[in-house]
Amino acid sequence: MKRLHIDRPLTLIGMEDEVDRLVAAWRRERPDLDVEPLEVLSRVSRLARHLDRARRLAFSEHGLEPWEFDVLTSLRRAGAPYQLSPGQLLTQTLVTSGTMTNRIDRLAKKGLVERLPDPNDRRGVLVRLTPEGRDRADQALAGLLAQERAILAQLSQSQRGDLAGLLRQLTAPFDNIPG
Repeated sequence: MKRLHIDRPLTLIGMEDEVDRLVAAWRRERPDLDVEPLEVLSRVSRLARHLDRARRLAFSEHGLEPWEFDVLTSLRRAGAPYQLSPGQLLTQTLVTSGTMTNRIDRLAKKGLVERLPDPNDRRGVLVRLTPEGRDRADQALAGLLAQERAILAQLSQSQRGDLAGLLRQLTAPFDNIPG
């Protein structure tokens, strides 16, 4: 099983990273600009790219693409009987209806989901996880969590809580925009 390898020094105190070098260069080249936001947001951006790689690796170990994981885990989180309408899946995955139709078709061909008639709407359908889809989602989630634990390993539980709270402050306004 492949795992994301992260070389961790014993201590990061006093260690310079790529963002430190980038910020120093901008301060030298553009001393008239306040580049302090780069110190936080460039690190968030770089971390997002590293997380994307780790997630892709975790999902590929279970034969899934990131979008497949998103749909399967949306259904898995719904609880038994692990089904949602395509509209509910749209809301959770933030894609267009055409994209969702294509994704459901592809997952159904793989035997990971099935379409069922909606008993409350004669024209509607429900998308339900198959047992194989549920197993694949569960295994991929376990792999993802192992990758993410490795990334966070150098932080104490208290530091992880503090970081989660600070990031929540930054993301909540975006997640709560009406419309």
